[in-house]
Amino acid sequence: MEHNNRTLLEFRNLVTEFRTENETIKAVNDISFTINKGETVGVVGESGSGKSVTALSAMRLIPNPPGIIASGEILFHNKTGQIIDLTKLPENEMRRYRGNEIAMIFQEPMTSLNPVYTCGNQVMEAIRLHQKLGASAAKARTIDLFREVMLPEPEHIFSKYPHQISGGQKQRVMIAMAMSCQPSILVADEPTTALDVTVQKTILDLMLKLQNEHDMGIMFITHDLGVIAELADKVVVMYKGKIVEQGSVLEIFSNPQHPYTKGLLACRPPLNRRLHWLPTVSDFMTTDETGNVRESDRTVLQVTEQLTLTGEERRRQHEVLYAKKPILQLRNVKTWFSKKKNIFGKSLDYTKAVDDVSFDVYPGETLGLVGESGCGKTTLGRTILRLIEPMSGQIIYKDQDLLSLSPSVMRALRKEMQIIFQDPYSSLNPRITIGDALMEPMRVHKILNNDKARKEKVIELLHRVNMNETHFYRYPHEFSGGQRQRICIARALALNPQFIICDESVSALDVSVQAQVLNLLNELKKEFGFTYIFISHDLSVVKFMCDRMVVMNQGVIEEMGDADEICSNPKTDYTRRLISAIPKGELEDIRASMARKRMRHEAV
Repeated sequence: MEHNNRTLLEFRNLVTEFRTENETIKAVNDISFTINKGETVGVVGESGSGKSVTALSAMRLIPNPPGIIASGEILFHNKTGQIIDLTKLPENEMRRYRGNEIAMIFQEPMTSLNPVYTCGNQVMEAIRLHQKLGASAAKARTIDLFREVMLPEPEHIFSKYPHQISGGQKQRVMIAMAMSCQPSILVADEPTTALDVTVQKTILDLMLKLQNEHDMGIMFITHDLGVIAELADKVVVMYKGKIVEQGSVLEIFSNPQHPYTKGLLACRPPLNRRLHWLPTVSDFMTTDETGNVRESDRTVLQVTEQLTLTGEERRRQHEVLYAKKPILQLRNVKTWFSKKKNIFGKSLDYTKAVDDVSFDVYPGETLGLVGESGCGKTTLGRTILRLIEPMSGQIIYKDQDLLSLSPSVMRALRKEMQIIFQDPYSSLNPRITIGDALMEPMRVHKILNNDKARKEKVIELLHRVNMNETHFYRYPHEFSGGQRQRICIARALALNPQFIICDESVSALDVSVQAQVLNLLNELKKEFGFTYIFISHDLSVVKFMCDRMVVMNQGVIEEMGDADEICSNPKTDYTRRLISAIPKGELEDIRASMARKRMRHEAV
């Protein structure tokens, strides 16, 4: 592999294995690529493709046992011009490079930050370890870093604990920590997954700014090709531990060669057309019983054109849909939380999470609730089900005002009204099997006569969400994120509901798994006649799923109307900002981004 004086990191024929008594799994299988100064290399693929294991191999953070770097080289070109094979370094020497010259931002900032130390102390610790500064100098440097990553009130954030700040702010603290020693290479592992599109855009702009200032190489791991289009110079596509394709970002997006790359590109819900079904990787490649991959020669455009819904088809659907009487009516709903009380316990000030919200939902409709974190969409979804009690207003479901019902009557009605939560892992009990988790609500609501009949029903539901009978006996930790989300969908279906709230139910999934889950939700809606409220911060997903859209901002409705109309002709600045922040991955955007990068490099 060639290298020049701009080369920072080279992966040469790297093989990383996980060994057990029964088998050896090659998580990374003979991969080679290079990262240069000032260059961003995007590593993309689904969960299990080997992206994160590649990053952890470079950081020498593979847990051993069972993991081991079996062969190959990871060559780091340090600031003095030496070339060091990181795979051969003793741990005490590797510690000098890790966090100092090669830094990493992990996927989930809440689990990466220590909950018992303040944000400031955690960044200070890294500075004092590697730069040997005193406490006051390290504190001043930390506050400067917080200012550099555009955290509001840096001195205030310094003394805050991780749970006291937002997800976007936690991610900026992680970036500050990673940048504290001015590393040559920044490894970013899914750093914007599950963040609002506006916060994500801010984080991406910040990373590009820091890269430009420090001539840093970035290895950016993600499953979202839209993000890669905005950020990367080169793309490495991984599938089952191998690199199936690599090239410049323009080459990969304009002319993908491998069917897996085509599938990843096609899975993203487009903003410029409405599809009645999202393509998946299986539309471009299928595996037969012997494990051989059969490839399709269809292009992304050919597949999406076949799945496009015409304006006339949609108009006819809506004529039928909106001729019906609403199934749900919200009238002036207010959900306020007390922020400040006097000594007698009387509230003096409130956080107005939902403030005077009114709209109707029609039978068989999917209504989208969109907005940034803190806009009130999740609070509103839980208020509708009375999981949070509102201060005032009316919530009328099938001509009954839910707020006037007793707890026992409301509990009985809840079998008709279900919710699929954002994080499937935390909404499943880790101590009970999936079968019991699905049977439990059926027992509570006395659906079917005995557990034998319930078990048959649960197995039928598992098949319905593309899982099988053996999964009945397994525990939540034995499944992937996409499988857990399917289990939560099956649990919602167990009570034969008519109305389902999906609260950010696909936000943390791979784009290919997300496409499968969205298709499944639409398929079930057609089969059972469900009505959905679909809560998300991702307008492209909402546009694909929803008939109408409600845009919320700080507890109030910014605008409401046809989903296609809002995306193509937003009325308010807030909605325009949300739409402009969506990484679209269009070729003209990639060319414009490349031109901006060239101008920045020339200016430097």
